[in-house]
Formats: sequence, C-alpha cells, structure tokens
Amino acid sequence: MGKDGEFDDTVHEETIGGGRRATIASLGHNVNRNVEAKISNPLADIPHDTLMRDVEQFAEEKGLTDLTDVLKRGALVAQDPARYERIETLTVEERERLSFEATHRWKHPAALYFTIILCSIGAAVQGWDQTGSNGANLSFPVYFGIGNGDTVGAPHQVRDSWLVGLVNSGPYIGSAFIGCWISDVCNNYLGRRGTIFLAALFCVLTPIGGAFTQTWEELFVTRLLLGIGMGLKGATVPIFAAENAPAKIRGALVMSWQMWTAFGIFLGFCANLAVADAGRIAWRLQIGSAFIPAVPLLLGIYFCPESPRWYMKKNRYREAYNSLLKLRFVPIQAARDLYYIHTQLQIEAAAVGKSNYVSRFVELFTIPRVRRGTLASFTVMIAQQMCGINIIAFYSSTVFKEAGASPKTALVASFGFGLVNFVFAWPAIWTIDTWGRRTLLLFTFPQMAWSLLAAGFCFYIPESSKAHLGMVAFFIYIFAAFYSPGEGPVPFTYSAEVFPLSHREVGMGWAVATCLFWAAVLSISFPAILTAFTSVGAFGFYAGLNVVAFVMIFLTVPETKQRTLEELDYVFGVPSRVFMKYQVFEALPWWFRRYVLFRKGETLRSLYKFDAGIGGIPVDENSSDEKVSTEQFKST
Repeated sequence: MGKDGEFDDTVHEETIGGGRRATIASLGHNVNRNVEAKISNPLADIPHDTLMRDVEQFAEEKGLTDLTDVLKRGALVAQDPARYERIETLTVEERERLSFEATHRWKHPAALYFTIILCSIGAAVQGWDQTGSNGANLSFPVYFGIGNGDTVGAPHQVRDSWLVGLVNSGPYIGSAFIGCWISDVCNNYLGRRGTIFLAALFCVLTPIGGAFTQTWEELFVTRLLLGIGMGLKGATVPIFAAENAPAKIRGALVMSWQMWTAFGIFLGFCANLAVADAGRIAWRLQIGSAFIPAVPLLLGIYFCPESPRWYMKKNRYREAYNSLLKLRFVPIQAARDLYYIHTQLQIEAAAVGKSNYVSRFVELFTIPRVRRGTLASFTVMIAQQMCGINIIAFYSSTVFKEAGASPKTALVASFGFGLVNFVFAWPAIWTIDTWGRRTLLLFTFPQMAWSLLAAGFCFYIPESSKAHLGMVAFFIYIFAAFYSPGEGPVPFTYSAEVFPLSHREVGMGWAVATCLFWAAVLSISFPAILTAFTSVGAFGFYAGLNVVAFVMIFLTVPETKQRTLEELDYVFGVPSRVFMKYQVFEALPWWFRRYVLFRKGETLRSLYKFDAGIGGIPVDENSSDEKVSTEQFKST
C-alpha cells in the first residue's frame, strides 16, 4: 500500500516470480500501445497450479486467508468464464447461480438497483434547476432591473442580455471551475458516498438560498455554489454507478443518470406551470423548488454499499469483498470479480505507475492509454453542447416567446419539450448495451442536425399563421426525441467508463468540467447569439455544429459496450491512428456499399481481436501463447 493509501501492487509482483511479473509488464505495455487491437484476459494462459499459488499469496497479502477456497474457485471462473461448468470444485448452487447470471442479465440484488436509482435521483437536481431558471427567465430579470435584453433599442439592452446569461450560467461556471476539480480530492478522502453526500448538501441548501435573494449578484453567488454541488455530483455519481454495475448492463444502469436528468427537466417544467400564476414570487418558487430531488439523495446515500473498486484502490480488500457480496447474489460471484479486478488493476499500475493529483492531471494528456480516453470523453461531452440541446433546456421559454407565444403558452410548449425528452430516453435502457454507445451517437446526430435546421426555417412562416408556433414546436420535439436516446445518456455513461481506476476521478472531473464549461459559455452567449443571428441563424448554427460533432465522434470514439471497466484498457490501448485508419478506410466504405448500394453480402472485419476468456471465447487448453520476457519489454 502506497503512502497515500493508493493501490500498490509492488509486493505481489516481486514475490510471484519473473515469468508472471514479465507477463504483467508486457500487458501493461500493451495497454499503452495495443497495435494489434487485442482484448486480453490476463488470467487466460496461467497454468492451474501457478494460478492457485497466486491466489493463495493474494489471500495472504490482503488478509483474506479465510476466503482462500472461494477465491480459488472464483479465479478459475474468471480465467475461463465460458466453461465454468467444467470446474469440478464448484458446488451445484454455484453452477446454478452462474448459469442464471448468464441467462438473466437483469436479475441482480436489490442493493444494486437501490444504489443506482438513489444516486440517479440526484441527477434530477440538474434537470430541475435548468428548467427552473428557464421559467424564471420570464420574470426575475424584470425584478432585478436587468429585463431589457429582449427589447431592441432599449437602454442597457446588451448589458442586460449578457447579465441574464451570466446568472443562468452560474451553476455551470461553479461546476467547471471548482466542483469538478475538487472531486478527485474529495473522492480520495471521503470515498464515493461521502463525496455524493457533500454534493447533496450543496444541492439542498443553495436553491433555497437562491429563492431568498434580493439582487442579481446574490442570485449569481447562490448559483455558483449550486455549481460546486453539481460538479461534485456529476463527476462522482456516474463513476459510482459504473463501478458497482456488472458489465453486461452497465450502460443501461449508468444511463439512469440521464433518465433522471430528463425527469428533473420534466418535473421542473411541471413546477413552472404550477406556480406560473403566483405573481411576483413565481420566479422564487421556480428556482427554489430545485432542492426537492436532492433530499432523498442526502438521506439515503449511506444505505448504499461503497464502491468495491474504491476500497481496492485504498487496499481495503476485505471491505471490497463485503461490498461485492451486497452487489452480487453469491460469494463465488464476489470472489470472481474481486480477483479479476485485482489482476487488471495490477496491469493498470504497470501501465500508468504512481502519481499525485497534479501528475494525474498531466497524465490525462501524456500517457497514451489515458490520453485516448481523455480525447474520447472530451468529444462526447463537448458534443452535448454542440448539439444544441441546452439552448432549448435553458431558453425554450424564450425561444417559444420569440415564436409568438404568450408567457403562459411558452411554458406549456416547454412542458411538451420536457415530456418528449423524458419519454424518449426510455429506449436507451435497452439499446445502449445492445446497439452500443457509438452506434447511438452516429445514428442520432444527423437526425438532430436536420430537425434543428427545419425548426429554424419554420421561423420564416408568418407569425399570423397558427402553423408558425406549431411547426417550430413540432421540430423541436423531433429534435428532443432523437437527442434523448443518443447524446442524452451516452456522455456521462461513456466518460465514467473510459478512464483507468488510477485516473478515474480526475478524468471524470475533466470530462464533466468540459461539458459544463461549454454549457456556461452557451448559457452566457445564447441571448447575444439570438439577438445577432436571429432565431433562424441560431438554429442553423447549431445544426452545423451537429455535423461537426458527428465527424469528431466517428474518428475518435471507440465502442465500450459489454466490456468490463478493466478490459477497456485494451480498447483504449489501440493507437488513434490505427482506429481512425480503420474507420475511414474499412468501416466507412463498408457502410456505403452495404446501406447505400444495398449489397447485403458485404462483411466488415472486426477491429478488435478477443483473447481466450474474453467475450464468451473459451480458453484453449492446448494453446501456448508466447510470453514477453522482461528484457524484451525493456527493449520496447
């Protein structure tokens, strides 16, 4: 164990012999430069007796000697998951449970679902706050004397439009510049649950404070503080969910973050309508009500088991095993996952080494495997702002008012947007782990581009026509229907997966900061963009950004579905030039021949090669893969 409590595999490596140490070293090298795109199971080629000795040594080092027998059986299952029936030492109950697990991927202990649902409820805070400020935009600027931003030629028009944008951007500025970056430190000392509890405190108190403010400056400060909680929560909750969830349904469970964000947006619009006739205090109720979904998160987080991977990072393996027992049905599953994760963490340690906070941040851009995850997370996060969803989430009431709606009608139309956004997020529960993250993005971005462009062109319909407002709302709803199952759930799910454990907190902080920083830029700038470009130009501008985002995703975002978090080290070990060359010169021509020329017999070579024991491929008992010696590794 390192001085700061971080994961340390030095003792284990030094005591298990040169051959095994060389294997770990070679796999660590492969994580950074996986030219052959090979997804490896590090246990697959270890002889039985050697594996049993490794498990015994592991149990002794980690104080788990009373669990040696179940750990041995778990290691054998992890070595060859597709042939667990051939392991003679498994009990009948263990075989039945492993078989049940393979055929019933949605059947898991209640503790797992409680953890995922409770934490994702916290996401509703973000959605509710967006829509609360959306409705409040119709009245708080007037109350604070900064309400001339929409009036052409009025005194202080430019100043007022920028100040309204600044107040609305407060949570995203606080998140991007403070909340996301302190998440690494908070996670290190408080754990996942402690960090989420702290975030929930901010999310309960600051909306209430915002409801009692007397100047726009006070409101801006409360929203900055809300941003600290949102940043901590946004950088931690998806990691917590991803680390607790099994690989086969991890995407669906982690995307519940987006489900509840969409639900929060919907509830926020409901609240806006409910208090629309409350007079001068309507905006106070709209802003203050955002504290409601944070309450169950605050009260319930410590009833959830802590992340086993966080315990392992702190070298607290007994507690990690106990957490896994709550998240899996039987001890054999917990033992299998514990030993397999531990082995993969050794390889991560060989690839990235030891580091402190500053060096971890620098390594996001210097270590090849980590850098590729950084680029992919940056792409999906900035694409969420490029797609234009937040011009609707932040300013739909303003947009519909520009389309000729009355304030009450604008709120009703915004309610429709929130409903569509929530309803169409549901299909992603099934498609995110079957179609995959990358496929959902590549399918939905072109649809969002044309629907935004169509919404913009509808502003050319004369305002005197009833079709004017109706068609603008129609195409905005179509846009939301394509956003919700694609770019809605993918960014936070994806970013929580792509970093190794050693860099997961700072990496997720980077990803969420990227998303929320550009959300702040959008929130500040959109009133000015709307004034300068008009509605048609603003919608056309974001339609073009959707096309740019599509190209970025096509070239830089690998698929992550149904791989364990540790197996993704090999996916992101593939050099970017190899990945891009494959997409441009093989995948793209294949797609054109298959779906444009309708050649049904066309086949596409898979980029990745799955090793024995990965993806259901059984271990070949007669294979003798060549090992890389320590000298060979050093020479690379």
